[in-house]
Amino acid sequence: MTYKLKLTNTLTRQKELFEPINSKKVTMYACGPTVYDNPHVGNARTLVVFDTLYRLLKIIYENVMYVRNITDIDDKIIETSKKNNKSIIEITNTIIEVFHKDCKSLNCEVPSHEPKATEHIKEMVVMIRSLIEKKFAYENKGHVYFSVNSFKNYGKLSNKNLDQLKAGSRIEVSNLKKNPMDFVLWKPSEEKDPGWESPWGRGRPGWHLECSVMSEKFLGKNFDIHGGGLDLIFPHHENEIAQSCCNNSSTHFANYWVHNGFVTINKEKMSKSLGNIITISNAVKKYSGQVVRLALLSAHYSQPLDWNDELLENQKAIIEKWYKLYEKSEEESILDISDSLLDDLNTPGFIAKIHELYNSAIKGDKKKKSQFNNACRLLGLFNINKNEWEDFKKLNKKISEESILKMINERHQAKEKNNFNLADKIRKKLSDEGVAIEDLKGKTIWKFK
Repeated sequence: MTYKLKLTNTLTRQKELFEPINSKKVTMYACGPTVYDNPHVGNARTLVVFDTLYRLLKIIYENVMYVRNITDIDDKIIETSKKNNKSIIEITNTIIEVFHKDCKSLNCEVPSHEPKATEHIKEMVVMIRSLIEKKFAYENKGHVYFSVNSFKNYGKLSNKNLDQLKAGSRIEVSNLKKNPMDFVLWKPSEEKDPGWESPWGRGRPGWHLECSVMSEKFLGKNFDIHGGGLDLIFPHHENEIAQSCCNNSSTHFANYWVHNGFVTINKEKMSKSLGNIITISNAVKKYSGQVVRLALLSAHYSQPLDWNDELLENQKAIIEKWYKLYEKSEEESILDISDSLLDDLNTPGFIAKIHELYNSAIKGDKKKKSQFNNACRLLGLFNINKNEWEDFKKLNKKISEESILKMINERHQAKEKNNFNLADKIRKKLSDEGVAIEDLKGKTIWKFK
């Protein structure tokens, strides 16, 4: 059976039928983390979206190569190292460990390759030298810049011309540039900062260059899908296209560009610069990785997703209900119900179909129950068995006995003052924490539900 996958291509701003370069080896690259601080829920959305797409592609095609990089050299990493008086390697190793733990918590599959920027400096130097020789880049006092005027299609991905991009962007100002929009390929490193020898002196690569080099090494000069967050369209992905196409004398870099929308809090983008982040580690500790994953897939990947307790509690209730029909994994195909996923990875539509399967399965339809379980697993759910889920719930419910007794005492005092509204609020708060109370012969007894 042939399955037709459609994806919204940022490059053409249209939903297109996905036609791989080689159906026997589908290729996808997604921008990974810059490892200077703990990943947050905004980062998690990119992880989960492209993990879900990877799962779907593997069902449709016999061989899928998925590359997700790690940026382990960057100005932010250097700043964090100096601020915390820790070595670069200590900072990056610690955050990479946290990142991998977060990926596991969210049940993200391990990509085919996970290259680090620092492992590919030689290849980056080779590409920079090539761009200079072809007159697409120039050196000035140890800095190497890409000349955006040399690439006629610059701005096509973001659908803006150079003047529009210049007016709407925060551009690194330097009198070393020929054009203010030119971007750095190589920069000098201070004596105490990380650096590598090059024809232009000791220094380090620019951020944009890294992904061009690593994607080409593992996927080739032209590959199928390039993914990332909406904020990467410009300048990062725009610059990747420019330097790669110019270096390779090609018209295409990635054929399909897929970008996920922002995670917001109170309609404002979640970001470290705004200080409104919720780390993945804290989110999964409170709600479990499955609940967080389902929440991230509850809206279409291209749309913004507002992060709040109501959203998480709703997804928690859904997971709790679905576990009533949990059974061990079976191999029966569930692609007969995946039309919504094939339509631009429409996860909300697919979740609605899972609800329909649940309603049929709960009435005793064994085939629907099997399909229901496999559908949940296709979304990356049910990665722990029912007993493990129950154990997590119990662990998550157990607030300290001291806190429970304190709240019961506060409720007792509220009732003595005839403040029954407050007493009811305390009872509800205890209930939300998984604690049931009962007034019996002048005493209040409690237990975990």
